[in-house]
Amino acid sequence: MCAYVLVAEDNEKQADLVRRYLEHEGHSVATVHDGRAALDAARRTHPDVVILDVMMPKLDGLHVCRLLRAESDVPVLMLTARSTEDDLLAGLDLGADDYMTKPYSPRELMARVRTLLRRTRAAATRSETVLRVGALAVDPVRHEVTVEGRPVECTPGEFQVLELMAAEPGRVFTREQILDHLHGFDRYITSRTVDVHVMNLRKKIEPDPRRPARLVTVYGVGYKLNEPRASDDAP
Repeated sequence: MCAYVLVAEDNEKQADLVRRYLEHEGHSVATVHDGRAALDAARRTHPDVVILDVMMPKLDGLHVCRLLRAESDVPVLMLTARSTEDDLLAGLDLGADDYMTKPYSPRELMARVRTLLRRTRAAATRSETVLRVGALAVDPVRHEVTVEGRPVECTPGEFQVLELMAAEPGRVFTREQILDHLHGFDRYITSRTVDVHVMNLRKKIEPDPRRPARLVTVYGVGYKLNEPRASDDAP
C-alpha cells in the first residue's frame, strides 16, 4: 500500500525521523518545514496523505488544514504538542481526519497512516450505491451529501458519521462505536468528539436543529439516523 506522503513539520530532525519510517514502509515522502510551504506543496503535488504539525511558522497547521479542506479531501493527520480536548476538537472540526499528541510513537504514526490509506482506498473501490434515508442522500464515492437535493458541505469526520449511520438507518450506534469508526485506536479523543460532529451535522441536515428528526439521540445509548415523517420536514 505505497503512497505519496507530505510531512509538514518545523522540527527538521523530527521530520527526518518520520520520513525514514515512511520510506521504510515503501512510501514516497516529501518534507517541508513551514505552513506556507506545506500548502504550496499539497496544491502542487496532490499527496495521498498529509502529516501536518500544528505549530509551524508562516502559517500554523490549523490554518493550513482549513485551506486544504476547502480544496480537497486529502486525508490529514495532525500532530500537536497541545493535549487539551478543546485543541484536539478544534482540529477535527476543521476537517482533520486524525490527531496525535506529541510525544508519539513513530510506529503508531505508521499505523495511523495505514488506516487512513485503507479508508481512502476502500472508499474509492466501493460501488456506486448512494445511501438514502428519506430526503437525505449520502454518496460514498463522490463524497457528497444532499438534503432534498440541496448540497450539504461536511467535514471528513462528519461525512464518516453520516455514512456509517446511513448504511444502517434506524440502528442505534453508541459513541464508542462511532469513535471506533472515526479514530479506531486514538487514545486522546473522547466521546465529546462524537457530540461535536452530531451537533454540527444537525445544523446542516435538520429542518429544526433544536428538534432533531433525522439524527436523533437515544438517551443513555447513543445516536441513530431515522427517516423523518413528512410533518417533521415541514417548515
